[in-house]
Amino acid sequence: MTESAPVDPTTTAAWKTLAGIADGFSPDLRGWFDSDPGRAEQYTFQAGDLTVDLSKGLVTKEILDALLQLAQDAGVAERYQAMIAGEHINATEDRAVLHTALRRPAQGELVPAKGFVVDGQDVDADVHATLDKVYAFADKVRSGEWKGVTGKRIETVVNIGIGGSDLGPVMVYEALKPYVQAGIEARFVSNIDPSDIYEKTADLDPETTLFIVASKTFGTLETLTNARLARQWLWERLSLTDAADEAKNDAVAKHFVAVSTALDKVAAFGIDPENAFGFWDWVGGRYSVDSAIGTSVVIAIGPDNWKQFLAGFHTIDEHMRTTPLEQNVPVLMGLLNIWYSNFLGAQSHAVLPYTQYLHRFAAYLQQLTMESNGKRVRWDGSPVTTDTGEVFWGEPGTNGQHAFYQLIHQGTRLIPADFITVANPARPLKDETGDGKAVEPGQDVHNLFLANFFAQTKALAFGKTADEVRAEGTTDEAIVAARTFTGNKPSTSILAPELSPSVVGQLIALYEHIVFTEGTIWGIDSFDQWGVELGKQLALQIAPAVDGDQSVLESQDSSTKALIAKYLELRK
Repeated sequence: MTESAPVDPTTTAAWKTLAGIADGFSPDLRGWFDSDPGRAEQYTFQAGDLTVDLSKGLVTKEILDALLQLAQDAGVAERYQAMIAGEHINATEDRAVLHTALRRPAQGELVPAKGFVVDGQDVDADVHATLDKVYAFADKVRSGEWKGVTGKRIETVVNIGIGGSDLGPVMVYEALKPYVQAGIEARFVSNIDPSDIYEKTADLDPETTLFIVASKTFGTLETLTNARLARQWLWERLSLTDAADEAKNDAVAKHFVAVSTALDKVAAFGIDPENAFGFWDWVGGRYSVDSAIGTSVVIAIGPDNWKQFLAGFHTIDEHMRTTPLEQNVPVLMGLLNIWYSNFLGAQSHAVLPYTQYLHRFAAYLQQLTMESNGKRVRWDGSPVTTDTGEVFWGEPGTNGQHAFYQLIHQGTRLIPADFITVANPARPLKDETGDGKAVEPGQDVHNLFLANFFAQTKALAFGKTADEVRAEGTTDEAIVAARTFTGNKPSTSILAPELSPSVVGQLIALYEHIVFTEGTIWGIDSFDQWGVELGKQLALQIAPAVDGDQSVLESQDSSTKALIAKYLELRK
């Protein structure tokens, strides 16, 4: 399929309307709430288990109407239907984009209908065959049926991957730690810095360790280097370094499995191809956590919890597919991001989970959002007509309150923020002693925690006026100025009942479809990642110079040559 040229959003009447509103725009959240008692209700929406409050955003009916018209002009709903139908919307690689197919249930009514075939492949059959294979393997490891070469059961699973083969699994594992089976731990190695694999394996017992090598092509430099180091570690720790090849290969076969489709390379490494779990070229790495890439997490939390995780994704997929634009949460959040970044000058976006188990969520979103929408050309190869992408970042609350919230509250930059929390913590505790002041004996600590969540969005929205500061007794006008908060800092609040497997899946899918919405408006291909290629290619070219090849060193630019020379001088 050859896609038609994208709509240039800047030529639409909706874009011109938004530009007119932005010219001289002066938000007044205090006034908007005072004049509209129903504002919170009007701008609060439900998507699955997620209650999403947009009322503290810098949005009015006029703005929202124009944004919704922009979504219609750009064909957001139509492009989403094309994506889930298997059309090749990944234009630069001429591929379908079917991460949503990874979580289509085996039973029930589906759109497209069951028996979904794309490019001659029965997508549903292949996805569920792979899931069944992963589930069967996970059950063997969890039950102790799968044993290492010395007959001991597996206690630690080490996932070796990078990018989407690491960020997704480690984030979900951390998010769902309360669901991890006792006696099984997962660890994650990604960085080619040898310190990473050293620290992750230093205290492990090789007899009870299983490595999962996650690389679609089984050729990723970092992953395969770390896999060889892991294999070397296994042989050394099992005293097999000088053993016969048969003994070495037997150990690898019992302690290594792969997530890959390159079965010849998997076999050459020593892994039984029967213990390789595949995925497909219509799944981008950053969209792959719910594929076999998540095998380490399936082992840790079990197939039943994983099925609930997939069901959470599908809930939001269906919300995106069936909900009118004016109530469609991912679309609305994506449109607000367009408003903030393209019209109000925001360049970054904070994601602030008020649940410690989501402490890797911002890191996961960095790849999902910035690798997807960090593009300077549209899907037809023409230059973009406006700024694209946002810098996503964040840390869990309340840690961030004692670090960077100062900049969000009183800095000069506009930084929209998403606050995420749950009503019911996995580990509720009470402070039975209290501090004799603000914290009473028996204080529910989650309530104290959530008070901060509610307070921060309120403070960002409404601020503190100079008169309010003076009313508290401050008379020095310099101090009054320092203690004044302008407010009108936009935030979105997302509240879920608990951080269940389903809710984690819903949160991931929510941001996937936010990315999709923005990419469609900008007219870019959110599903390729050519920008990661050049640095990798140059690294391979430069590597001989780093190893001391003078001819290659001399061919470098003066800065690179000087840096490498200094490195070689310092290297002991």
